[in-house]
Amino acid sequence: MSVSVTLPALGESVTEGTVTRWLKAEGERVEADEPLLEVSTDKVDTEIPAPASGVLSAIKVAEDETVEVGAELAVIDDGSGAPAAAEAPAAEAPAQEAPAAAPAQEAPAPAAEAPAQEAPAAAPAGGASGTDVTLPALGESVTEGTVTRWLKEVGEEVTEDEPLLEVSTDKVDTEIPAPVSGVLLEIVVAEDETAEVGAKLAVIGAPGAAPAAAPAEAAPAPAAAPAPAAPAAPAAPAPAPAAPAAPAPAPAAPAAPAPAPAQAAPAPAAPAPAPAAQAPAAPAAPSSGDEGAYVTPLVRKLAAENGVDLGAVKGTGVGGRIRKQDVVAAAEAAKAAAPAPAAAAPAAKAAPKLEASPLRGQTVKMTRMRKVIGDNMMKALHSQAQLTSVLEVDITKLMKLRNQAKESFAAREGVKLSPMPFFVKAAAQALKAHPVVNARINEDEGTITYFDSENIGIAVDAEKGLMTPVIKGAGDLNIAGIAKKTAELAGKARGGGLTPDDMSGATFTVSNTGSRGALFDTVIVPPNQAAILGIGATVKRPAVIETAEGTVIGVRDMTYLSLSYDHRLVDGADAARYLTTVKAILEAGEFEVELGL
Repeated sequence: MSVSVTLPALGESVTEGTVTRWLKAEGERVEADEPLLEVSTDKVDTEIPAPASGVLSAIKVAEDETVEVGAELAVIDDGSGAPAAAEAPAAEAPAQEAPAAAPAQEAPAPAAEAPAQEAPAAAPAGGASGTDVTLPALGESVTEGTVTRWLKEVGEEVTEDEPLLEVSTDKVDTEIPAPVSGVLLEIVVAEDETAEVGAKLAVIGAPGAAPAAAPAEAAPAPAAAPAPAAPAAPAAPAPAPAAPAAPAPAPAAPAAPAPAPAQAAPAPAAPAPAPAAQAPAAPAAPSSGDEGAYVTPLVRKLAAENGVDLGAVKGTGVGGRIRKQDVVAAAEAAKAAAPAPAAAAPAAKAAPKLEASPLRGQTVKMTRMRKVIGDNMMKALHSQAQLTSVLEVDITKLMKLRNQAKESFAAREGVKLSPMPFFVKAAAQALKAHPVVNARINEDEGTITYFDSENIGIAVDAEKGLMTPVIKGAGDLNIAGIAKKTAELAGKARGGGLTPDDMSGATFTVSNTGSRGALFDTVIVPPNQAAILGIGATVKRPAVIETAEGTVIGVRDMTYLSLSYDHRLVDGADAARYLTTVKAILEAGEFEVELGL
């Protein structure tokens, strides 16, 4: 018994495909659903599985040859051998007619025997009086697909090759066409349901049509490919004497009925010219490609998208054919070579166009806000023994978490997730373990007050000048709470809505000078506080990384933290211990729970 392998529909508006590689040779054993060949279209490269187990007796389409959807690609024999040779006498009568008509004429005779010999395949077609619509293979390694939308309803008429439903996989979204014309009798897989490749999706039938017509109509469909094999099975007993006459050519005999069935019967030498006649078609295909080698539409499209010159790519396929893997490798090689010119790009950037400020040459009165800021800075700088310690921090993990969570965070909390809340959270946590940094000297009393709450002032660059609203109880807030409060206070500072209560009560301050590109700053400690934390710009730099395998160099997101402090109260060791704790919290990046990751 022989089974025809046909080219299934592989996507919306796809009418043809190119055989890029046969994974099995003639005479080799194949198993059902085992990849048999690779096919390329202008939308997808995929593998076509074997519809049945047996021996690959004939390859009808050579590599690099293009055929239409539904065309016969190969013939698989179940290994009985005799039926293959017996097809010659059986095909003698209808030899003068088109090959496609032969199964139609012989179908009524074996119709009763077909269900008995291949019950799993033929019974559903005859029993349901319709043609099954199955899920075709839609890409390499794709094993299932989800029905996203039915384009027809039960009872509606459909035309052959008309889009019937939409299917989505992890590699492609496509439409599945109707394999035959008729009426949609049944929808087996509903929308949003997932089915495996080869599963039945629906049934199409023609009311009043004879059951035998269903297998004949289903012949072009990929799922019903075994149907044309029915005439071969009942013909097996008739040519018993012919079997010993030509046992050797039996595997190749199925190829003869298509090109020249009438000449194949008299002599066993006839099957040889059939493959020979197809041989010239294989070299003809390469002439359509560039540089003498055939290039599939998908490869052309991939090369165009990645800016790859196909003339410079060496193909690794059959006969030097350029495959999609070759284009991907060429694109990656080009990207690997790109960093050198990219590194020089900043130096080649044009200088920014600057406009002269209207303040040039002017003498204006100092605003009250500017005077208050100046007085406070002078008072703080001259009333304290201030100095600054700086530490480098690797925040690569933190930035990855932020990038991973920022969209869902904004949707859930209603505010953007900037890096600032992470630094405020780490600063507040570290203050609980190092109260000497969260303290104040009472000048008149000669005492020190260690605060039991972490009220963090955040420096905001407003139009009127530097303002420092306060997040009260920051040590008790999570990332979301700090982000919301920061956004609220920054909005008030820039919009003019801050109240005296918003500006008072700070026990510690955080200033993000890196938001404007500064690597680090020796920020001034505000009055009545012991320290202020400065955050520098985050910059990608090569850094030494300690791993389980040893020490390596990698590109990391790095920033500087600077702690300015009043040396009358905070010693250098205290400052270093505090900074080290903040560094450890940030580099650990254990914020997944708070971010909902």
